Amino acid sequence: MIDHRLAPYGALTLRVALGAMFIAHAYLKLAVFTPAGFAGFLGQVGLPAILAWPIILAELLGGLAILAGFYGRFVSLLLLPILLGALMVHAPNGWVFNAPNGGWEYPAFLALAALAHGLIGDGALAVRGARLPAARGLLTA
Repeated sequence: MIDHRLAPYGALTLRVALGAMFIAHAYLKLAVFTPAGFAGFLGQVGLPAILAWPIILAELLGGLAILAGFYGRFVSLLLLPILLGALMVHAPNGWVFNAPNGGWEYPAFLALAALAHGLIGDGALAVRGARLPAARGLLTA
């Protein structure tokens, strides 16, 4: 059962946490790893280095949009490939994220949180929320 009085604030909490996480990860890639270092990492794991800037910008701009609630539910769904890519990169390292080179539980949790945000919606205080299209009457919110 969903408490319809508090559900918008639960969605807001999820949205703020996801937005802040995406912004923090973009900052980490810019200020700590550097774009060149991140591009090198992508090459080491078999991904095109040219994806470095698109990933950084997607995380930064997407995080800001999610945080503000500017079509945030759609942005969370659009960022799922980045999270699933991180999951695949970290999967060989084991479960726990403090394993050498990071495990896969954190990217898996974030992917599921982004999916939940996409399904639930932006919640309270969204700048520009959006509804998902109805699918045979199942999705109406």
